[in-house]
Amino acid sequence: MREFVIEADGGSRGNPGPAGYGAVVADAATGEVLAETAEYLGVTTNNVAEYSGLIAGLRAVRELAAAELAAGDEVSVRVRMDSKLVVEQMSGRWKIKHPGLAPLAERARGLLPPERVTYEWIPRKENKHADRLANEAMDAGARGEAWMPSGRPAPTEKHLSDLRAAANVAAGPADAARPGWSAPDLGAPATFVLLRHGETPLTPQKRFSGSGGTDPSLSGTGLEQARRAAGLLAARGTVQAIVSSPLARTRETAAVVADRLGLDVTVDEGLRETDFGAWEGLTFAEVMDRHPDDLNAWLTSPDARPTGGGESFAATAARVEEARDRLIAAHAGRTVLLVTHVTPIKTLVRLALGAPPESLFRMELSAASISAVAHYADGNASLRLFNDTSHLR
Repeated sequence: MREFVIEADGGSRGNPGPAGYGAVVADAATGEVLAETAEYLGVTTNNVAEYSGLIAGLRAVRELAAAELAAGDEVSVRVRMDSKLVVEQMSGRWKIKHPGLAPLAERARGLLPPERVTYEWIPRKENKHADRLANEAMDAGARGEAWMPSGRPAPTEKHLSDLRAAANVAAGPADAARPGWSAPDLGAPATFVLLRHGETPLTPQKRFSGSGGTDPSLSGTGLEQARRAAGLLAARGTVQAIVSSPLARTRETAAVVADRLGLDVTVDEGLRETDFGAWEGLTFAEVMDRHPDDLNAWLTSPDARPTGGGESFAATAARVEEARDRLIAAHAGRTVLLVTHVTPIKTLVRLALGAPPESLFRMELSAASISAVAHYADGNASLRLFNDTSHLR
């Protein structure tokens, strides 16, 4: 059985305020640091940052143990955090009352078999490595930069001892050789061609149109845009599968492209647009007039929800990221057309770039535009194209 220790942390300078997370994965037997990860999250809360650190650590273990998991071998993970809330909630001893945290906890549980993951609270002074990474990410975000690893310091003997004790194993040589170690062949990436649906009657008026009640069909202009997009994609000849959001405007756009390419369309619920609650069908000015406090909160925090029980950007991101991971696994090495909406496409681009949540407000995404992101087997991604509308001119 392969055993790992995760130390994770997150912080917010203001709560909510500029936030980031850090996570460290180590070999439980030797204490060797196998992975470090950190990210600036933009404006959010301590708890969201802490859960984000946990998720990042679990994802890193999943990547490190991919061969064992694929073969059905057992993997054991000990998570050590100084967040009592996260440890108690993930251990099932405390209920998750905040609606913004429930999707994050569910996402964490889905990354590895829950019965193979245990949680342990540790004092903050014992979580200095992850805390340092979280602060590095926040510092980088303050400079407008993405976090980059600054070099992996050798673990102290005390840290090695603590990690071994956490896993209840005998101490071993920290510098034991790993036989057969070589760079993996990553192969061809899973490439997502991202097509926003064509115009609907609400699009030119810039009205909120999500998944919370408004489900308009394409207008005549929208259908023509879909046909032009289909022509471009047919000329390129690279699309091997089509996946669509369940909403009418995306299914209609996908059907036009599928007819041209001779492919079937699969529907994925994770690609639907954000639920904008009581704002559905309204313009920005109308929402500002009727619900100014809710709109201002929504513009400053990814955890804020639109009036009337809409969906926060944080919840949308969690859903879209799950769909992304699911589709990457199903379409490794293939080029797949995802026909979806503004928020899911911007979220997929943001995640690929490691950009903060507020970057959603800094992207322009036109109706029937085409973007593309490639996802590699090592978890890295690259943005290949964004908001291409050349086929509409």
